[in-house]
Amino acid sequence: MRWPNFADVQSSLQKFYEPAGFAPAWVTGSHPIPPALSLIAMFRDAEQKGLNPEDYDASRWDGRIHALNDSSNGPAVARFDVALTICAMRYVSALRIGRINPRYLAHQLSVEQKKYDLASFLRNQVMTSSNLKATLDGIEPPFPAYRRTEQALARYIELARRDDGEKLPAVKKTIEPGQPYKGVPRLVRFLQLVGDLPQSASYPPDAEIYDAPLVDAVRNFQRRHGLDEDGRLGAATIRQINVPLHDRLRQLQLTLERWRWLPTEFSAPPVIVNIPDFQLRALDAGNNAVFRMRVVVGRAMRTQTPVFSAEMTHVIFRPYWNVPRSILRNELLPLIQRNRGYLASKNYEVTTYDGRVVSTGQTSDEVLAQLRAGKLMVRQRPGPDNALGLVKLVFPNQNDVYLHDTPSTRLFSRSRRDFSHGCIRVEKPAELAAWALRSNPVWTPERVQQAMQSGEDNVTVNLARRVPVFIVYGTAFAYENGDVHFLDDIYGFDARLVAALASGYPYP
Repeated sequence: MRWPNFADVQSSLQKFYEPAGFAPAWVTGSHPIPPALSLIAMFRDAEQKGLNPEDYDASRWDGRIHALNDSSNGPAVARFDVALTICAMRYVSALRIGRINPRYLAHQLSVEQKKYDLASFLRNQVMTSSNLKATLDGIEPPFPAYRRTEQALARYIELARRDDGEKLPAVKKTIEPGQPYKGVPRLVRFLQLVGDLPQSASYPPDAEIYDAPLVDAVRNFQRRHGLDEDGRLGAATIRQINVPLHDRLRQLQLTLERWRWLPTEFSAPPVIVNIPDFQLRALDAGNNAVFRMRVVVGRAMRTQTPVFSAEMTHVIFRPYWNVPRSILRNELLPLIQRNRGYLASKNYEVTTYDGRVVSTGQTSDEVLAQLRAGKLMVRQRPGPDNALGLVKLVFPNQNDVYLHDTPSTRLFSRSRRDFSHGCIRVEKPAELAAWALRSNPVWTPERVQQAMQSGEDNVTVNLARRVPVFIVYGTAFAYENGDVHFLDDIYGFDARLVAALASGYPYP
């Protein structure tokens, strides 16, 4: 076997063979049974699932089958049978929960509830299935976006085979529409290959002028790659076009792996926030997006938004902002030291930890000392200038991360939106709050707007039906319209996952 250390499935292997007295399961006489041949075909086609076929000995099965046909001795049968069982268990597990445990990468997701009894699953589902493909399709994530990612992967596998890999020439100065550029022929071929430029667009092989419709195609490419859609050929755009399509395959493969970490059953349609895409999607009962909006996430360098799942339990209208201790220490205290009236000017107040107001005006030496010692806290009073805006959507978690409104709406126009301290600012807070409260009959969209604009301060409304929230990280996302977006690995999580996958089975 390519990965002969089978510690990852050893106990399942014992459980699989023991009830049958350790008799071969996949061989009759000297021939593999039909389910065995179906599995081997799937191992060979594992690339279509974002997996490595050689992890499941794809190139070795012909030799093993040949050895079976040439021999009726026990060792050849045993080697074939055990290898097939190990590969089948690994393949099923990879489709169900992924290969890498997300906890190994410090993500706060758990796959434990999704794990199968692999011995029982092979005996009762795989070996008895009349349609093995349908059986195994049924164990994969239920999200349409996952299936779209699989389809995108199949497409990009073919595109990578067809692409000649030529690089666009670098530029010292941004190429504007109407200007000459020696890379135009390659640009035309590439953008037609990936679908941003229609096949009907006609350019001579020696074209050198960068003009329409090529400019519109570049804008479409920029939109799909998280760039400013200005239609200009600058260094960043050329760098993204020059990324090898095999690297795009890797992004799609990693995204499929991450989809497999998510729950497959949940109490209600979830909200999914994809960090590198800077997008939030609310799903319906069929896991299709009913709406999406832009978000601002944690800064890449210092305050990354964590990957985790939780359940939204309540909404707070016109909330206070309790300033986290780290922000108070690192940002506010130096400002207060220089200007004792700073807190009052920004609508902050100093309180005890049980909410009793200590100071709303000038910060005295005594109060400043207690703030430094962590004996008092600071909060910002409700209102349109509050850092949380006019509504906060809470899903209790160990990170104290939540969704919220913001007065800084200008940031939503940026192509890259990692500006927060870790919490997630949403572009359409009233729409999201009304959707979250849709099972609370009295909370119509109109009442939500009224509560935000002129209602009482700090009003908590418990959700009649909790909403699962998944904070995920995928640098390739297949949109509903068929477009595939490729995003920067802003937190370096792709690089860490690639390193973990390089180890082979048994994966961490």
